Amino acid sequence: ALRDGELVVEIGAGAGALTVALARRGVEVVALEKDPAWAAQLRQALRRRGLGNVTVVCRDALAYRMPRRPFRVLGSLPFGVTTALLRHLLDEPSGLERADLVVQWEVARKRAAVPPTTLLSTAWAPWWCFEVGRRIPAGAFRPVPAVDAGVLRVTRRTPPLLPERLAGAYAAFVREEWR
Repeated sequence: ALRDGELVVEIGAGAGALTVALARRGVEVVALEKDPAWAAQLRQALRRRGLGNVTVVCRDALAYRMPRRPFRVLGSLPFGVTTALLRHLLDEPSGLERADLVVQWEVARKRAAVPPTTLLSTAWAPWWCFEVGRRIPAGAFRPVPAVDAGVLRVTRRTPPLLPERLAGAYAAFVREEWR
């Protein structure tokens, strides 16, 4: 459901399999890749294919300031930093409208639980909806991780259940009530 000209931030672009597919769909892509060798290789591959609607940014996604204009995020998140990346995406003011992420299967299930079962999911619930997509067996990845993955879809609530200006106070309230 991508629209022509839509802005997509890809986390962990690597060799660019997803990047190239997105670029061919006519979307504007910001491909985040923290490894300089992979980023250089991706830039060359995009030039060879004549795909000028991609900007490769050699930076850790946690250090990247997300756009203010409406955008989507796609990516396969490293399991060890999934929560940090979700906090970066969902806590910081930005134009994020939707994220389709490959995460550890149990994380996807936990985040999408209804009602929310964790402090973070509860704190995000007034502004974000979480859905679990398909399960991806560990054997589908190289190297093979110890656990399965799954697709986690996060969409901005429109309208939100609470105004954005209350996010900090609401999160503090949830933390206090959780004790």
